[in-house]
Amino acid sequence: MIFVTIGTQEPFDRLIKLVDELAKDYNHEIIAQVFNSNYKSENLTIIDFVNPKEYENLFKKADLIISHAGMGSIISALSISKPIIVMPRKASLGEHRNEHQLATAKKMGAIEGVYVVNGKEDLKANMDFLLENKNEKVFKFSNMASQSLLASIKNYINSLN
Repeated sequence: MIFVTIGTQEPFDRLIKLVDELAKDYNHEIIAQVFNSNYKSENLTIIDFVNPKEYENLFKKADLIISHAGMGSIISALSISKPIIVMPRKASLGEHRNEHQLATAKKMGAIEGVYVVNGKEDLKANMDFLLENKNEKVFKFSNMASQSLLASIKNYINSLN
């Protein structure tokens, strides 16, 4: 299963449309958590909202995670040692209030296991690569911060959902 998540603040139809167009090339169920979208998918299972426990279960079950460049999604994937493909929202396209996701993607893209994409071709290339290489290395949080700090951050992020 491939899990796509865009958060719950703004729609991100550009990403959902790209994944929907690529879905027919994959023999995987693709579940997309979308929010307030007007886009009508032809190939994805769409869910509007999931509670934190369901969200965690979808992350654990997924063969591949695709997301906006939201810190909560990136940390959730890395905390369970799963690679994640991220596409930053762009304020210039009306997808967010400012361009902070571009900065997040640039910084987080330097971390092993975070794959930043900007369009259909690199999204497909990274999907192909990660589905074929399921043991791809992912940065281990334990090298970066104490477990208590990570637990506090994770609890805070979960409380926002």
